[in-house]
Amino acid sequence: MLPINHEFWYTPLPKLLKTLTATPKGLDQKEAINRLKIFGPNEISTTKERTVFYQLLRRLKNPLVILLLLTSLVSLLLKQTSDFFIIIVMVFMSVALDFFQEYTANQAAKKLRDSITLKAKVLREGSLRVIPVKELVPGDVVYLKAGDMIPADGRLIWENHLFINQAILTGESFPVEKNAVDLPDSQKDKPSLEVAVNSVFMGTSVISGEAHMLVCVTGDKAYLGNIAESLKQEHPPSEFELETRKFGFFLMKVTIFLVLFVLMVNIFFHRPWLETFLFALALAVGMTPEFLPMVMSVTLSRGAKNMAKKKVIVKRLSAIHDLGGMNILCTDKTGTLTEAKIQIAGHIDSSGKENERVLYLAYLNSYFETGLKNPMDEAILNHEQIKIDEWKKIDEIPFDFERRRVSVLLDNGRERMTVVKGAPEDIISICTHYENKNEGGTITPAMRNKLLDLYHQESKKGFRMLGIAWQPRSENHDKAVIDDETNLTFAGFALFYDPPKLEASKALENLKAQKIDVYILTGDSEDVTQHLCHELNISVKGILTGEEVSSLDDHSLAMRIRTTNLYCRVTPSQKRRILLELKSLGYVVGFLGDGINDAPSLYSANVGISVDTGADVAKEAADLILLQHNLDVVHDAVVEGRKIYSNIIKYLMMMTSSNFGNMFSMAGASLVIPFLPMLPTQILLNNLLYDTSQTAIPFDNVDPESTLAPQQWNLKLIVKFMLIMGPLSSIFDFLLFFIMLKVIETPPALFQTGWFMESLATQILIIFVIRTRKSIFQSKPHVFLATSALLLVGLGMVIPYTPLGSYFGFVHPPFYFFMILVGIIIVYLTSAERVKFWFYRKIA
Repeated sequence: MLPINHEFWYTPLPKLLKTLTATPKGLDQKEAINRLKIFGPNEISTTKERTVFYQLLRRLKNPLVILLLLTSLVSLLLKQTSDFFIIIVMVFMSVALDFFQEYTANQAAKKLRDSITLKAKVLREGSLRVIPVKELVPGDVVYLKAGDMIPADGRLIWENHLFINQAILTGESFPVEKNAVDLPDSQKDKPSLEVAVNSVFMGTSVISGEAHMLVCVTGDKAYLGNIAESLKQEHPPSEFELETRKFGFFLMKVTIFLVLFVLMVNIFFHRPWLETFLFALALAVGMTPEFLPMVMSVTLSRGAKNMAKKKVIVKRLSAIHDLGGMNILCTDKTGTLTEAKIQIAGHIDSSGKENERVLYLAYLNSYFETGLKNPMDEAILNHEQIKIDEWKKIDEIPFDFERRRVSVLLDNGRERMTVVKGAPEDIISICTHYENKNEGGTITPAMRNKLLDLYHQESKKGFRMLGIAWQPRSENHDKAVIDDETNLTFAGFALFYDPPKLEASKALENLKAQKIDVYILTGDSEDVTQHLCHELNISVKGILTGEEVSSLDDHSLAMRIRTTNLYCRVTPSQKRRILLELKSLGYVVGFLGDGINDAPSLYSANVGISVDTGADVAKEAADLILLQHNLDVVHDAVVEGRKIYSNIIKYLMMMTSSNFGNMFSMAGASLVIPFLPMLPTQILLNNLLYDTSQTAIPFDNVDPESTLAPQQWNLKLIVKFMLIMGPLSSIFDFLLFFIMLKVIETPPALFQTGWFMESLATQILIIFVIRTRKSIFQSKPHVFLATSALLLVGLGMVIPYTPLGSYFGFVHPPFYFFMILVGIIIVYLTSAERVKFWFYRKIA
């Protein structure tokens, strides 16, 4: 096949098919596989895929790792061979552990995201089959329908009233009509996208209609690929991510201060400069949370896998933080609070009596409209078979949320007419006449009020309703225009009933127990929605309609939002505005939506949630995809999100308090001890064993009480905890120093060995206290955490007695030292437990 001119819309279709060696029936499977090898996957690569080797090397760019490697080189030059090998081995063990854990976590998360990859219906060997979008190749023929995202750039072979939203490329929000035609030469001087009415482009979406598209350009060569970097929307950083950065800067300041203090003290006492430098550097490594990214990745990935077991696929891992902090969930009611099994409950005319003509007109409209069929359309078409073979569609005006109606222009050879259906109030407002079985006439103010009263009367019974209207047209009226939707004849109402989900009431209670308020944002009337709320025992704090939302400025809306949880007859743009106002008031907001026009709201929410049966554009914008459309699944996801959040905070509190305590002890020891309290390599070994023990925290159990309220990031609380629990550990370090220096008068090597053991044991074992707000005897840790903690403490106790111990400068402690060590550990853990209770009771 020949290369394609990028402006393929100017090429006549027969020539384009010949150039692509394609036919309207599509490619055969063997040819498609060959082309995939040539053109590569149909993906936009805004970031270059990094090799495993590159990802491993990238960790060596860490400033602390570079300093350690330089230090090892200095050690080698000064013939400190053992120090050189020890530092090199420990650096690479740390880097390898970090890389392995984070890499496997990211791969697991990627596998979950790939499980909900977008699919396309493609003609292969003349029959439709569903394949992943990334497997499309030039020459494929793709079937498009309302709600689909356009998977590549291509020419239309056939279309049926196709309207496209290409705002992502042009900024124009109004749908653009597309036609399967060849362009005249006179169009070549105009801007490309303006004239490309015969082509569709990757990233845009189908509003209504259907089509067959010939794929011409895929991947980075698509029009979207050329501007992908400028169009790419980074999701705003979550509060957790922002606060974590602040926390990192705080730790850096503390570390720099303490390291400089220790450095100056050792220089003042004229201690060896190399040992002093290595000691200060090792302290910096000990205080730095270098495993934090890995712990976060592993925790989030494990949470994503647990959520997948509970029918939730996580697309954006960082959204799990926001899910843990979510305190408001905004949702529509259809499918969430109702069964989404809509059935026709009646078809009445202006007199309130059943009228088959109302159903007949509604059926014609639903059958011939090419937009995304909503549940009410399906209910009309499934209610009963109506013979409409004589009718054909001439044109249509697709549905949009401003007009709230859809019109079709039909002809049966004898008559031509426009049939309109939509929101009852809007339909009544554009009608000037009415008809029923007994009479017809002009709609007077009294008659208009009667129709509105009938509408409200049936709505209060819980029926959803559509208004149906029509108007005869002349034979030469062959184009549907907005002006056709005036001076219509009102035929009547179609009534629908969607039974409430019996389990929704329990799910709402569960969410309320988790301190999450549910806000209902719906296009339905307030009468229908209030009836549903009554059936599900939902307390209505206040009601706002779309009309009222439009009339309020941002300040006034913010005031009303605080006392309102029911929003009726709202448009997609109004939903998004409500979400943004809630966020501006400090709420963490989730939004559950699955429609074509829900994408902006899904993106604007802290957590965008869609369902796997939703429109492609909704799934693409969402952070989480539900495999079951009910609130119980959302509740399970929230609980899992809070568990993940708890374990990350657990790691931060553990790491900061333990490391700060060690640094504090080091600083104090430097003032009174004439030798280094611990050798640099011993500090590095201590840090490696301690950090390794913390890799089990993502697997730890979480107390049920920790999931009962939104998890809000609190940097001040972590700092207060660090400033209290850190010095507490230092008190017992100083107690050990006193015993070893003044009571049993140990030499430097035994002192360093003893403090290594005590420091490692207290640092690791304190996790059993910190991991829960309850007593350590009331909260059971995960077996992996308990086992790894005890094994690594045991390893630290054994190393001085092995041949490896001499390389680190360890000696064999006497038996009585272990009696002292056990006593200090028991008293320390008991004291920490009491201080913890006091902290959470008085300060937290």
